[in-house]
Amino acid sequence: MARLGFTAVDFEVFRVEGFNERMQQIYAHVRPKLLRLGDELAPQLERKLHMEFFPHVAKHARHMVNPPPETWAAFGPSPKGYKRYGYLALCVSGAGIHARAVVKPEADKRPEMARNLYSRTEQLVRDFKGTRLARYDKWDFHHRPTAETAEAGWFGALADALDKRSGVVDIGFGWSFRESLRLERDELLDAFSELEPLYRVLRAGV
Repeated sequence: MARLGFTAVDFEVFRVEGFNERMQQIYAHVRPKLLRLGDELAPQLERKLHMEFFPHVAKHARHMVNPPPETWAAFGPSPKGYKRYGYLALCVSGAGIHARAVVKPEADKRPEMARNLYSRTEQLVRDFKGTRLARYDKWDFHHRPTAETAEAGWFGALADALDKRSGVVDIGFGWSFRESLRLERDELLDAFSELEPLYRVLRAGV
């Protein structure tokens, strides 16, 4: 089995103080691996989920003062960017690695996404029966958020967030720092596969 290939140094990057200093370390250690993994995982995701994916690696161009507490490779439906859409993300932070489904405030068609979530809640509850998901919209970047059973009210809260202009959807699975050192590609792809029913709802209208 092929591991993702992250080392302890990659996670220690997020302890570096100062914006420029941390960005230098991210670009030296983490970003090259995310660029490689983005190119390699996108076609594997396409085969596994039967959808087209384009990889994009975060540049953090909007940040000028506060050093980013995490970085990521996003897999979305457009070659031109990812923030206007719902997307899947391989995220790296000091806490470990995370596989998430994300919608940012600047995404297009948020009302349509909310309506899709409301109308598909019962089906999503069936799709995620027994699955424990974590919400990352308000996490502290130090300790993985607590995973919860995905129930009807849980998906309703996600739809409510999309109805708010600044609301964020950011949910998924996480592995600890130690687990992340041994994390295999198939485990990550399986996590994205588990998120597929929600991602399809968020992707509707593309």
